[in-house]
Amino acid sequence: MLNHAAAQQSYDRRILWRQADALALPFEDQGFDVVACQFGVMFFPDKIQGDREARRVLKPGGYFFFNVWDRISENQFADVVTEALATLFPQHPPHFMARTPHGYHDMQRIREELTAAGFAKISVEAVNEISKAFSPSDPAIAYCQGTPLRNEIEAQDASRLEEATKHAAEALSLRFGRGPIEGRIRAFVITAVY
Repeated sequence: MLNHAAAQQSYDRRILWRQADALALPFEDQGFDVVACQFGVMFFPDKIQGDREARRVLKPGGYFFFNVWDRISENQFADVVTEALATLFPQHPPHFMARTPHGYHDMQRIREELTAAGFAKISVEAVNEISKAFSPSDPAIAYCQGTPLRNEIEAQDASRLEEATKHAAEALSLRFGRGPIEGRIRAFVITAVY
């Protein structure tokens, strides 16, 4: 991802692309005006520590911007795929999408954790959009084979990955149709000021 980002940006000596641990940023205190994290905070094993690190590297008055998905029921493609896989694997339903990408949506909790990390002004904006796909197979493949959901499917039975993908595609077809499809998505954009 960093290589792709660097290739899109013309050379600028002020920009340095680096991989870093969000819980232990390799940057000096109060060195940045803005910290941004796009759909990553929900993966932090210690969210308050990640928030503290963002605050530590911000100058006073600096901004921490990040976004998170709303609950899975507000994100239709992910919800339909998760429900479909639960019928295919009823003993141990694969719930990665509900648990992780869509599992960090409680705004009260997020505000409390940001406050505990030292942020004072916190605002939240809900963003509602429509996700589009050329066919039901596209999101089925994306979720079942292109996310860690794949690990949960393969842990059940690796030989059933293609079956699971087709089952998810069929569920999406039943819900949205067989041609190009659209489904509701919802996320939150959080702004925290140090």
